[in-house]
Amino acid sequence: MSVKTQLAVIAALSLTYGAQAAHAETVLNVATAGDQNMVDYVKTWLGPKFEAAHPGVKVQVVGTGPGDAGSNKIVEKLTAQQQSGAKTWDMDVAVVHQAAGGQLVEKGLLEKYRQEINTGSMVTSESAKNALGVNVDGYVMPMFLSQTAIAYNSELVKTPPSSYDELVQWAEKNPQAFGYNGIKNGMSGVSFVVGWIYAYGTDAARLSAQPYDKGVEKNWNQAFAKLKEFNKNVTFTPGNAGTLDMLSRGEITMGPVWVDMFYSWKDQGKVPPSIKLALISPGMPGQPMYYVVPKQAAQAKLAQEFIALATSPDVQAQGIVKQFNWYPGIDAKYVKEKLDSATWQKLFAEIAPDNLAKNGKSFPLTPYFDDIKEGYESQVSN
Repeated sequence: MSVKTQLAVIAALSLTYGAQAAHAETVLNVATAGDQNMVDYVKTWLGPKFEAAHPGVKVQVVGTGPGDAGSNKIVEKLTAQQQSGAKTWDMDVAVVHQAAGGQLVEKGLLEKYRQEINTGSMVTSESAKNALGVNVDGYVMPMFLSQTAIAYNSELVKTPPSSYDELVQWAEKNPQAFGYNGIKNGMSGVSFVVGWIYAYGTDAARLSAQPYDKGVEKNWNQAFAKLKEFNKNVTFTPGNAGTLDMLSRGEITMGPVWVDMFYSWKDQGKVPPSIKLALISPGMPGQPMYYVVPKQAAQAKLAQEFIALATSPDVQAQGIVKQFNWYPGIDAKYVKEKLDSATWQKLFAEIAPDNLAKNGKSFPLTPYFDDIKEGYESQVSN
């Protein structure tokens, strides 16, 4: 990246911060990747909570955009600030996707802080230690965990498949009743395909945590051939929302969805009560969003206190679970007592915490992920 580009990145992300910085005694600068709801959450709910507990502190938040592109802007900014030689950086807390968390650690851009906050010991998910093959233990705290699962019409399917093997058998007996979007227009379909490779190609532990080795893929041709045969009995949907739409209208009976999107639609009455969830073995992937503290954060101590509040059982329950239907970033057992039974039942009755811990997988390392998508295009969809 050229010096000119670096300076442009810094200027663009610093503009929003600067407008109000002069009006507060102390400013905590927060940058978050993700959709606008991530910005709104910090600006209207989490930030005011922190400010109330820290008189004289103003939480200033800026969004960097959805998806990996939004996280990459944070990586670029922190890289530029490191290269500029600045003694302090103007980003105190960042919220990034899993892949970016690993990149930030590899580049030496983050402070190791998790052991310094009281909620650090409440995290038990593997994704708090491993970010697509990068050891991030201590450098990250999951804000929440998003997860994919199989949604099904319980009026038509009394006992849902519990594994990919059972799903294959069910689809053979019920042609075109299973629907997904392949690997186009939505990550729910991509997640289903990744889970297929975990089931019939190489297990998640190898693809998600160990070094890349092209030779590992020697059995994938057989897995892709099996998937191509499976697809003959499938109805293809136009994407994440399309799968839920077709389920709601009865055009399909079963399909992969994002859990938080599913429950949000259900809350809005867009999905009938008869549609339920199952997380099949050997598992399907999801991913966390991470809270991180940049290496040279100007307000490092406040940043840790902010993250401790954001990952406390009460905030995880009332903010992450109740507002967004996300799974908590800390172990669910710490959150349960902070939730009413109806909310707990809604989020965990169909996919219990132990099932989530067992079958909620990470996405594979980027090279494997790219190879899976390329294999699907060349061997399955042609």
